[in-house]
Amino acid sequence: QVQVVESGGGLVQAGDSLRLSCTASGRSFSDYFMAWFRQGPGKEREFVARISWGGHYTDYADSVKGRFTISRDNAKNTMYLQMNNLRPEDAAVYFCAAGTGDQYMYWGQGTQVTVSS
Repeated sequence: QVQVVESGGGLVQAGDSLRLSCTASGRSFSDYFMAWFRQGPGKEREFVARISWGGHYTDYADSVKGRFTISRDNAKNTMYLQMNNLRPEDAAVYFCAAGTGDQYMYWGQGTQVTVSS
């Protein structure tokens, strides 16, 4: 199995940028599809983005396309989410997850992103 820990959250203003990181330990990081999910206040958890083992395939929720970029560095066992032009509706707890692409078995504790208008 793999353990994942998110970092990089914080308080920003609308229009600002933020980069989240997810660092993995345990079983080989490159064996897993990686993804970001988020859960806003009073909302269900939703998919944000995912990336394949080698980073050649990425997929995004419509709400973040063109603003967010997912990437990974397998040599550093780390995945990133570059978030640009943040909006108040992007405020949420962001979770990192590792899995097969369709199912995610390993989850982090989350990192809070707050966006002020």
